[in-house]
Amino acid sequence: MLEPAKSYTGYRSYEYLEAGADYRVFALAPEFDRVPAYQGLQLSDEQAARVRRLLDDNIVVSLHDHPTVFPENIGETVDYNRTARHHTGYAGLSRSGITILFDNMMDGTCCVTSQMGWKWTDVIADIGMRRSDLAHQDYITVIDRYADIARAKADGRLGLVISMEAATPIENELDRIDILYGFGVRQMGIAYSEANTLGSGLKEDGDGGLTLFGRRAVRRMNKLGIAIDVSHSGDQTSLDTIAHSERPILITHAGARSVWPTKRMKPDSVIKAAAERGGVIGLEAAPHTTLSPDHPRHSLESVMDHFKYCVDLVGIDHVAFGPDTLYGDHVGLHDTFAEHLSLNEAHGETSYPRVPYVDGLENPTEEFWNITGWLVSHGYSDDEIGKVLGGNVLRVLEEVWY
Repeated sequence: MLEPAKSYTGYRSYEYLEAGADYRVFALAPEFDRVPAYQGLQLSDEQAARVRRLLDDNIVVSLHDHPTVFPENIGETVDYNRTARHHTGYAGLSRSGITILFDNMMDGTCCVTSQMGWKWTDVIADIGMRRSDLAHQDYITVIDRYADIARAKADGRLGLVISMEAATPIENELDRIDILYGFGVRQMGIAYSEANTLGSGLKEDGDGGLTLFGRRAVRRMNKLGIAIDVSHSGDQTSLDTIAHSERPILITHAGARSVWPTKRMKPDSVIKAAAERGGVIGLEAAPHTTLSPDHPRHSLESVMDHFKYCVDLVGIDHVAFGPDTLYGDHVGLHDTFAEHLSLNEAHGETSYPRVPYVDGLENPTEEFWNITGWLVSHGYSDDEIGKVLGGNVLRVLEEVWY
């Protein structure tokens, strides 16, 4: 594990308020040692030193994560979410080596005003409450422009990119995209599992592609400088989005369907189309997603099987990592919200051994140490590692943001 960032002074979420009086208190999952440390890497002292240097020298980008702490009893998550006070894992993040993290806010599971998530009022409550907490500390800084990334690195701070996994909450109101931009949203997906006014998600049996309104929304996101994601969008909707966007798009957290044949993974046609327009795919690690025939028990090795395949398919300049981790019982969270997130429809019926956690990629603290350690131990050069740790994403953001 890395040493804490020097800019982190020990702040905990909402410590400026009185716990129990100003907000409801939940026993939260630990940010460290919730599960045993990964034993799959046996790095020499020299290799471990190289991992530390690479994480220190590079701008490390997590293209998709949920860096908040969930209740120790995951069954309390609905009540926890209803308070709109997700606690950021500041202590854990300070040891992660991450420079820039795309925080996707859990708006599919927001339960502030509705049990079904994705509601406009829930999204605004979620973003506003999180920004209120962030405004009371000095370690995490919100990224608004491309130039903010270099400043975050120079100051030893973690830059947070406010993101959304789907544009569902805008309904048919195009100007809501501008409002979200005003609240700090700099990356947004087209659709999650269910179809919306922009296009189809992974749940649908048929995919009608990007709608006329969806095309207008893509153009508006291009004009504003919001990076577009198609991770949870249907195949035709993804291809249409890539074709209609004037700027490269991101597949922030997915894998290759040719490695593991479920809807949640992307077919070669989508991965190649995104790369041909300059885009990037971030490799996913949420439980029971990026499995592989060689490693059906989900672990770092399963994810890296998708990494190797995608590098062979589109080249190392178009691959990154969007691990999609959190602090707490991610498997239990999926079980709790399986219906809300249409996980069964997206993941399909492919059989695999269930795991209690993804070994080696359990939370944001450990993920990039282990990813980088795997790359070092498998002979990748410093230049290649720098690209997939963040350089490839930075190339896209420089073109998309202003």
